[in-house]
Amino acid sequence: MKYLDEFSNPDLAKKLLDQIHAATNRRWSIMEVCGGQTHSIIRHGIDQLLPNEIEMIHGPGCPVCVTPLEVIDKALEIAARPGVIFCSFGDMLRVPGSKNDLFRVKSEGGDVRVVYSPLDALNIARQNPDRQVVFFGIGFETTAPANAMTVYQAKRLGIENFSLLVSHVLVPPAIAAIMESPSCRVQGFLAAGHVCSVMGTDEYPPLAAKYKVPMVVTGFEPLDILEGIRRTVIQLEEGRHELENAYPRAVRPDGNPAAKAMLRDVFDVTDRAWRGIGVIPQSGWQLSERYRDYDAELRFSVTDIHTDESSICRSGEVLQGLIKPHECAAFGKECTPRNPLGATMVSSEGACAAYYLYRRLDLPAEVAHA
Repeated sequence: MKYLDEFSNPDLAKKLLDQIHAATNRRWSIMEVCGGQTHSIIRHGIDQLLPNEIEMIHGPGCPVCVTPLEVIDKALEIAARPGVIFCSFGDMLRVPGSKNDLFRVKSEGGDVRVVYSPLDALNIARQNPDRQVVFFGIGFETTAPANAMTVYQAKRLGIENFSLLVSHVLVPPAIAAIMESPSCRVQGFLAAGHVCSVMGTDEYPPLAAKYKVPMVVTGFEPLDILEGIRRTVIQLEEGRHELENAYPRAVRPDGNPAAKAMLRDVFDVTDRAWRGIGVIPQSGWQLSERYRDYDAELRFSVTDIHTDESSICRSGEVLQGLIKPHECAAFGKECTPRNPLGATMVSSEGACAAYYLYRRLDLPAEVAHA
């Protein structure tokens, strides 16, 4: 199939790997920002095929993983209330809150429904005018346009029993926070192609210049990732720090203008907490004043819920690229996909889930810290 077989060709992969090996003369640490890229890297063993001098650091690019614990608890509080239909994508149902998850709320009688689009939730609201319908709107710039469109449509159609629990975060401020951390080891970035397909690439050249790190916009198939790594290594070896677009079939410099216009109308930029990381200034969205009546936090008065992370879960360090998943003492023991302590173990894009699924349970030190 086009863009599947074509970008998984083993002969082309070998050629790219040979070029990466030939270009590498020093030790480099490269962060892939996106959780989808992390899973592709681990699934295909890309990190084990690279030169020993190159370490891939897994970044905070899993939207489920970075949704803060207090937002999960707000979702649980709302979902458990009588008269509420709580809608979410399926990957959020097993993400643990302080005491339980949405599956537990559902088993105890809460009306929790899996939908495939926020517009599905809006249709449920139209069909149930006597119920309050809430959609759990999480994610990066990729999922935000659909959620914005749904709120826009709710207002346009006068559907008042619909609201959005918002937990949207933005990639560029997270990159800045990572680079400004005293423990940062990142020397180059593979930027998330799906985010750039919406937002374009204009925000990245200033970051590359300010922090003197190369940034290469990269897709998700094996050849996409290898080409992104190849370009990043060449920049590092040559002492350059520029933005390159290695995903031109999906990413244009200006992104998707219609989607960006919708985002500007429905959302305002705000400070956001990231699970395991903390508050990053101006790193997320909230509903703008025009659409504030559709804010589920305000509608259900759950703005004052605050929580503490698990004392034994080190997912925050995983999300910051400070440790690999298997270096957490709870990994594969107290924390498994069936009994996760943190979202990185249960999310389909979480680094811990990738390591567990593809049996990276005990990597040799020379591989884990190459």
